[in-house]
Amino acid sequence: MRVLFTFLAMLFALNCTAPALAEENLNTILDPIRAKYQLPALAAAVVKDGKLVAAGAVGVRVSGRDALVTVDDRFHLGSDTKAMTATLAGMLVDEGKLRWDSTISEVLGPVIPGLRPRFGAITLRELLSHTSGVAADNDEIGRLYFDADAHDHSLTDWRLRMIKDWGSKHDPSFGNSGKFQYANLGYVIAGAMIEKASGKPWERLMFERIYMPLDLKTAGLGAQATFGEYDAPVGHRVDDKGKVTPFPWGQPADLPSSLGPAGLAHMSIKDFATWAGWNAGEGKRGPALVKPETLKRIHQPVVDMEIKNPKPGTPKTGSYALGWGLSKFDWSDKPLLTHNGSNGMNFASVIVDVDRDLAIVVATNIGGPRADPATLEVMKTLYAKYTRNM
Repeated sequence: MRVLFTFLAMLFALNCTAPALAEENLNTILDPIRAKYQLPALAAAVVKDGKLVAAGAVGVRVSGRDALVTVDDRFHLGSDTKAMTATLAGMLVDEGKLRWDSTISEVLGPVIPGLRPRFGAITLRELLSHTSGVAADNDEIGRLYFDADAHDHSLTDWRLRMIKDWGSKHDPSFGNSGKFQYANLGYVIAGAMIEKASGKPWERLMFERIYMPLDLKTAGLGAQATFGEYDAPVGHRVDDKGKVTPFPWGQPADLPSSLGPAGLAHMSIKDFATWAGWNAGEGKRGPALVKPETLKRIHQPVVDMEIKNPKPGTPKTGSYALGWGLSKFDWSDKPLLTHNGSNGMNFASVIVDVDRDLAIVVATNIGGPRADPATLEVMKTLYAKYTRNM
């Protein structure tokens, strides 16, 4: 009997100390797609019911070099950052520091006098849903982003200066008409409203209110590689002749820092999946970043979009919520929360199926025409695989 108890105790100890099963490795799915589209690197991850069930990363950090990527390498998310900015706004709405109908003039007017009345009447909800009538990026807006004077000011101050420069001269191109017009400047404005209402820089809020609570240890802002090192998959640009050039560090490696609220987050593919999986749970799992009803509001469609000349497999129509799009693909049975992000040198994509509590993320370290169809093919393959028999 004593021998039996000893044997059972050993089994119990082994069961208690056995490591959790590792997630499925996606490399055999990813590598043929990476080779087909001639990408330097390609990574993907899947979260189901709040748990990472699959991940993979293939290729190299820098084209022409032999440093292989890993699932812990940082990828640039581009405009997938917008959903994080919308979530920060939702936190301040929950705290009573902002309302979805707070206007630019109401929040920023005391520190930015002279805004045109129609511009000042734009609401936070309109900015986050791209229904504000703020112009899409153009040459004049580009000159604000890349103005050399920006280096003489803090990011918070420079955002206010950009808003004053634009808002004192331009009315929205439409008003209260429910039109969709994608505007990065709109998210810069929303970021400035968040800063004013919270009393903290947007950058600090990203770490304190999103990265740290979700334990996104690899998450950061700006170019993903450490200056002078090839410790992450660096961005690559493709010119008109198809030449691929890596941009590892410094100002050429990312957009100006003032655009942070519109698209400068980076993190590993696994951390990206954690963020997407938290959204797939619709707030029923911790951490409680926002109230469940607030997260549903962020995910709720605001405006219809018509997609001109869609690529094969991509939606012809869809809608936009607050930092999220909703689109039905030809391989999905219903509209999914989705977004793409790119700074022209990297590309990241996410889909979230809240009904199945499923999230899939894909990223590559190259921009241009190769990235979009490659990530779409990965999404289609993984969505079919992980919704089968569900």
